[in-house]
Amino acid sequence: MTNYTKLPAILLLADGTVYYGKAAGKIGTTTGEICFNTGMTGYQEIFTDPSYFGQIMVTTNAHIGNYGIHREEIESDSIKIAGLVCKNYNIGFSRKEASESIQDYFQNENIVGISDIDTRALVRHIRHKGAMNAIISSEITDLEELKAKLAEVPSMDGLELSSQVSTKAAYFYGSPDATYKIAALDLGIKKNILRNFDDRDIYVQVFPAKTSFEEMDKWGADGYFISNGPGDPSAMPYAIETVKQILAADKPLFGICLGHQLLAEANGIGTMKMFNGHRGLNHPVKNIIKNHCEVTSQNHGFGVVPEEVRSSDKVEITHINLNDQSIEGIRVKGKKAFSVQYHPESSPGPHDSRYLFDDFIEMIKGELAW
Repeated sequence: MTNYTKLPAILLLADGTVYYGKAAGKIGTTTGEICFNTGMTGYQEIFTDPSYFGQIMVTTNAHIGNYGIHREEIESDSIKIAGLVCKNYNIGFSRKEASESIQDYFQNENIVGISDIDTRALVRHIRHKGAMNAIISSEITDLEELKAKLAEVPSMDGLELSSQVSTKAAYFYGSPDATYKIAALDLGIKKNILRNFDDRDIYVQVFPAKTSFEEMDKWGADGYFISNGPGDPSAMPYAIETVKQILAADKPLFGICLGHQLLAEANGIGTMKMFNGHRGLNHPVKNIIKNHCEVTSQNHGFGVVPEEVRSSDKVEITHINLNDQSIEGIRVKGKKAFSVQYHPESSPGPHDSRYLFDDFIEMIKGELAW
């Protein structure tokens, strides 16, 4: 295990609020938009979820690192969070299958964090003040210097990030002998989404974020998938145009999270930056078509504008959030296209919503009964 000394560290928020704690991970400085996740487990999947690119993650669960790092549970090939804020940073771990400690993991991937702070007080502050930029440092103690560095960090509002986390070259996932073929636009796709497709006899070709529909269509896929990812959907005209062309070609389409927002944008419905967003494993959603409720896994800081969805003559609502009535799912009238804001691949999280992958197959087969 790597030697670890709890050096002092500072967390500074854009509104001037300061927290003093102990260094976690690499000694250094990092910046990003601060957000919190209420999940009680799954920290490794959270760290490697590309949708968190550019964000400093606050974990509300008190113990982080306690079951170590298991390489089979990553959602991408590297840690994507910009930094970590936690209460108890556990170097020792209990799980036999784990290959390394969180400290080894963070040092190897150059991740800066801070621990030993009151995360309950921090989360209450963020909930009241809203999402904002922050800086963590275990090497700079001068607050004025930290404020100057933080002032240079761009707002997440209007930021295009998906092209930075997307694959650089197309690749295949699954068996070439599978019954169905799906073309996936990688805007920050999670590996468990691909695993869910593979489990359902689907062969996937994953394309870089800025691939045109014309290029994707050459493969002759049975359907199209628009993935999750980071950043502001309104700053992605290239992806909005691709979705428009898929719809114009009347191809089966399924979108998750950012893919949901882009489907809305492609139908003239605006998106917005949320006050805090939804991040956790226990968000209640109602499927108003099937009249049942699901406990869902969520991770998003942007959403579709509810009023514009409700007034649209192009889409109809399929799912709503029971906490705040935000729009969690839509389908396009007269098209074989639907999307959800939450994460049915649920990694981590409950499996209530995995039926949506089966719905996609039924839609491809022309047998989906809404």
